Amino acid sequence: MPILLFPGNPSQISTFADGILFLSLLSGRNPDYLIEHHVNAVPILKKSNLEVISTGYLLIESGGQTAVERVSQTKPLDRNKHEIVCQTAKAGEFLGNKLIYLEAGSGAQLAVPLEMITAVSKEISIPLIVGGGIRSQEAIQDAFNAGADLVVIGNAFENDSNFFNYS
Repeated sequence: MPILLFPGNPSQISTFADGILFLSLLSGRNPDYLIEHHVNAVPILKKSNLEVISTGYLLIESGGQTAVERVSQTKPLDRNKHEIVCQTAKAGEFLGNKLIYLEAGSGAQLAVPLEMITAVSKEISIPLIVGGGIRSQEAIQDAFNAGADLVVIGNAFENDSNFFNYS
């Protein structure tokens, strides 16, 4: 099974993975996450065999401050403003991103709204990743049904290593 990284900064890059989601935090305006970390990652990536996948990353408000918000020092997009999220995702596609990632944040209280997933998936023509606040297999299926092409879970699996063994 391929392993893809989505690091927060160059120190989190590992050559033991197969690829890297080269994230540009489109929902924020902190220059470190718009380009600075990318520039600093180039020497590492040039020496690796990692597949680099340009990914537009949109942080969506999730009911409380997440680690992503604290670390990136950026405000998430309003979970009730689907139009601006759609426009931001489409701008990411126009900029040449190969993927769009809607993220509520690690340990999010609330997942990305299903209506937002549907709206964004209809707006863009590139694959859509959704993550954060997804705690059940039903929530995974709901995200897929709403239009996600890939669903990321972290805490649910970290907290229960048998997460996928349940029927």
